[in-house]
Amino acid sequence: MTDETRRRTMLVGGRGYPELTEQVAKHLDVPVTPQSVYDFANGETFVRFEESVRGADVFVVQSVGSRPDKALLETLIMVDSLKRASAGRITVILPFYPYARQDKKHRGREPVTARLVSDLLHTAGAHRLITVDLHADQIQGFFDGPVDHLQAQPLLAAHVQATYGPDDLTVVSPDAGRARLAEKWAGGLGSAPMAFIHKTRDVAVPNHAVANRVVGDVAGRLCVLVDDMIDTAGTVAAAVERLFAAGARDVVVAATHGVLSDPASTRLAGSGVREVIVTNTLEVPDERRFPGLTVLSIAPLIASAIEQIVEDGSVTSLFEG
Repeated sequence: MTDETRRRTMLVGGRGYPELTEQVAKHLDVPVTPQSVYDFANGETFVRFEESVRGADVFVVQSVGSRPDKALLETLIMVDSLKRASAGRITVILPFYPYARQDKKHRGREPVTARLVSDLLHTAGAHRLITVDLHADQIQGFFDGPVDHLQAQPLLAAHVQATYGPDDLTVVSPDAGRARLAEKWAGGLGSAPMAFIHKTRDVAVPNHAVANRVVGDVAGRLCVLVDDMIDTAGTVAAAVERLFAAGARDVVVAATHGVLSDPASTRLAGSGVREVIVTNTLEVPDERRFPGLTVLSIAPLIASAIEQIVEDGSVTSLFEG
């Protein structure tokens, strides 16, 4: 960024994962704007920025992890504070978009909470949204304003290619719904062959799926199992078991968002996978780490997107050259 754009660009961060905000700030060579954030005795959140934000281009970084409701409300309060302080433009950066799995109604009398989150952000005063690897692309249309949908697949694929090389790799989708993601991976890994797991899921039972069989040739090959997130790892662990049963030589798991709710770490550590690769869109605390887990930083990608926005450049160019 030029000196002029640095002067009018401000970066603020929520309490969800302040280390990520610091990493982004380091790449941008801008300070994190100081603020007073605390909870009252009854749990209500207070936010006040310690510097003037009038007319500034403000980017709000918030990682919504183990306490999504609390972190989301804190984000809305920060945006409201910035709006009332006359910030020029407010861009909310949610590397992991909360409630993304509730993007449509599966049965009657269910909410579409992914849309609700977008409405709340817009009502609070957000002008723009940056997020990474949405659970469903259609969520981009929920927000009434520009949405920059960043992709972590090139970062993850580069790590896989540098570590294992292009030979004898098969990209595996955990279900038919992730076939498009697997196609992107296959192209990024030199037109690697693809396979997918035939899976059934009961929408009435959360975090539960049944891996039935492998469709595609995986015998004797290193399988790269790809997904957008790993929550309890039930789906991943079942898919890994099926791949080994189908003759896979080894399995590597790659996903953007490492939610890693209990008992994910235990399941993955005992699944026999060679490596589990995630990014730090969410904080991965020490108690959730295990041998074979690799966490790649998403901060350079977010920083590059911010630079393109403040310079009126193309965020799409980050992925398409």
